Amino acid sequence: MDSIVNSNGEKVECLGIFCCGTGENLLTSLVMKTIDLIRLFTLAAIWGGSFIFLRILAPVLGPFLTTNLRLFIGGLVLCLYFAAKGFDLEWKKNWKHYLIIGVINSAIPFTLFAYGALYLPASYEVILNSTSPMFGVIFSWIWLKDEMTWSKIIGLVLASAGVALVVDLGTTQVNNNAFPAIVACLMAASCYAIAGIYIKKFASHIKPLSFAGGCQLFAGLILIPLSLSQPIPESVSLSIALNVLGIALLCSAVAYLLYYQLIADVGPAKALTVTFLMPVFGMIWGALFLRESITVHMIMGTVLILAGTWFVVRKVSSR
Repeated sequence: MDSIVNSNGEKVECLGIFCCGTGENLLTSLVMKTIDLIRLFTLAAIWGGSFIFLRILAPVLGPFLTTNLRLFIGGLVLCLYFAAKGFDLEWKKNWKHYLIIGVINSAIPFTLFAYGALYLPASYEVILNSTSPMFGVIFSWIWLKDEMTWSKIIGLVLASAGVALVVDLGTTQVNNNAFPAIVACLMAASCYAIAGIYIKKFASHIKPLSFAGGCQLFAGLILIPLSLSQPIPESVSLSIALNVLGIALLCSAVAYLLYYQLIADVGPAKALTVTFLMPVFGMIWGALFLRESITVHMIMGTVLILAGTWFVVRKVSSR
């Protein structure tokens, strides 16, 4: 996990794109200003909606091109914005880290989710995405020698039970490629945790906001050869073009600006609550725009996964 300092001078840790506080309980003092609540719910709606975009784009453009356009356009826009604001990304010093983290934290997981979108409902993907903190606990225990507490073990058990409920496909109409797609989504979620480990060990000196632009741009460049290796549509409708701009500008540019502004204003612990809201919005958008079913198993599985997340990231007071 990447350590940063919040506006209160407290040291906090980042896990991939998410941050969690080490100086306060996750559910302590969750009262926010109205503008912060608006930012939080907007961010959850955008990131929850990213899986709707994937479900629309991946069957037309393919996983590689979908991810390539998302990252390259989003990363380029962010880098241009940072340049206009005078925010120094320190390219010469950090380009290798941007490249490595961009591949692990963006190129691979976004491509895997795009592949999953070929076969799974968007609502399934956003639920599986919420398992990332679970992988963070396991990898931190293995590679960073973090303590495996009973609270974390309970969280892992609950989250595993939640995944088992979600992937019970008996009531959902999906094809025979569903299981590989589920594995792909879980692998994607694990990539965020691996990126967090790398940042903790090798790139903790980099400003967190820098990752948003530099890593995405490099990830987009890396994917160009892979995008050219797959069949490219001869023509693209206006609807598809607008969806590409939507996922790139909203989900990969605006969302990151909202996220880091939220961290600055309310702290990482409260910003992490976006993880709890994303599945809700993902299921709502899937039902509204794609007419996906919301089953009892999905709801129960989501509750168990999010409960597991709470047990994992909560701070246990020592007495």
